[in-house]
Amino acid sequence: MSERQEFSSRWGIILASLGMAIGAGNLWRFPRLAGQYGGTFILLWILFLLVWSIPLLLAEFSIGKKYKSGVIGSYGQLAGSKLTWMGFFITVCTLGIAFYYSVVTAWSLEYLGISLINLYDSVIHGFTLSEKLESNPVYLQDQWDQISNGNWLTVGTYIVVIIIGLFVIGKGIKNGLEKANRVLIPGLFVLLIIIGFSALLMDNGVSGLEYMFSINVDHFSNPTVWIEALSQSAWSTGAGWGLMMTISSHSRDKEDVTLNTFIGAFGNNTASLISGIAILPAVFALAASESEAIAHLQSGSQALTFTIIPKLFANVPGGYFMSVFFFLALSLAAFSSFLPMIELFKSNLERAGVPQEANKWILFVAFVAIGFPSAFSLDFFSNQDWVWGVGLILSGLFIGFATVRYGANKFKKELIDLDSDMRVPNAYFRYSLIFNLFIGVFLIYWWMSQGYSAFPWFDASGNWNWRDVYSNASIVTQWGAVILVGLILNRYLFRTFCK
Repeated sequence: MSERQEFSSRWGIILASLGMAIGAGNLWRFPRLAGQYGGTFILLWILFLLVWSIPLLLAEFSIGKKYKSGVIGSYGQLAGSKLTWMGFFITVCTLGIAFYYSVVTAWSLEYLGISLINLYDSVIHGFTLSEKLESNPVYLQDQWDQISNGNWLTVGTYIVVIIIGLFVIGKGIKNGLEKANRVLIPGLFVLLIIIGFSALLMDNGVSGLEYMFSINVDHFSNPTVWIEALSQSAWSTGAGWGLMMTISSHSRDKEDVTLNTFIGAFGNNTASLISGIAILPAVFALAASESEAIAHLQSGSQALTFTIIPKLFANVPGGYFMSVFFFLALSLAAFSSFLPMIELFKSNLERAGVPQEANKWILFVAFVAIGFPSAFSLDFFSNQDWVWGVGLILSGLFIGFATVRYGANKFKKELIDLDSDMRVPNAYFRYSLIFNLFIGVFLIYWWMSQGYSAFPWFDASGNWNWRDVYSNASIVTQWGAVILVGLILNRYLFRTFCK
């Protein structure tokens, strides 16, 4: 096992935390939900930041800082030998996300290239995207369909993303992840601020901002708004992923857990708000009516960024430059979140005693082989997003359960407050975790009770419908397989990763 490396300073780990949290979800999912539900959603989203995400992140940061053994090893040492399989599930769940999340990074880079080509065609040849859309109104949709399904350029770009990510992580914590985030995160915030100011200067752009923060009290009685707010907070902050556990395992022994967690969490929410301020005013300024603007925002989380945003930017002066800035920001955000996912995989392999050279090849082969179906098929991508997105809530439950089982007050005293100048009340930490156990179970039940598939459990022939993209059977099958493997290997996992 290689010698454990540490971040050189507090800012190193803060930037890594921001890089982990600020990703593609901030730029395409948050603006869609904020546009759909306005200030009601934002209030609930902030509430769940305080109740769900921050307590889990405090626990994750402390566990990683204390045990410094990767997700499986650190979780197993906290929860005990019989529950190490839960740490295995958290690891596999996050890797399941990583294998398709890297595809989002590839899409972002492809659309950055397309934006540069559109800029070149417009400036040099005078052939604008607006003219392309006049001759073929479904041009952008056709382009998305080609890129997201059976496209070998996407597969090639995806492999390049993996190679670059492995190269950066291979440089180590100080020379790789820390140096990359010193460029990625400030650059991302600068680009978002530029886009935001540009959007607000558009005619009717302020209307989008007013709509974003307007509160409709009727939405408070809609359970969907509550669920969306909770899931967005978990996704955007990284609560429950195990990534904070991975990052903090490289922290210095005297690192302030509470301060670092709060800076990372609120920094992430700030990035989301800036993204909303950038996109919603642009949508409202360029749409023919408010209803059309909302229809754009509700057009689908996967395609919205890649079909609607280029169309919006194509219709304003300087829009081609804004499109380049936007997709550059999206690429930076996606890549900065992808790097900690690689580090999570790498740290667990190191803990298992895999030699460094073999580690690199295992990482490369695993990402290429397991991520290939998502890069080649949008249906497979959607299924993995469905299965492991919901699985993220279960991972958060496992982390909360281990912390409560250890003793919330004892955990806070021994693992959080020991080196923290900034402290939160004991009751806040304890009751938030207990509340999360109940809300997490409810969320999974609610999600699976909606019947997003026509045949959630069995198909029309009565067969187990595990191959359907959005079926509950697919979720249970994949979760069950991972849990079963974890239970079978539990003793080996504890012996290998925890001792």
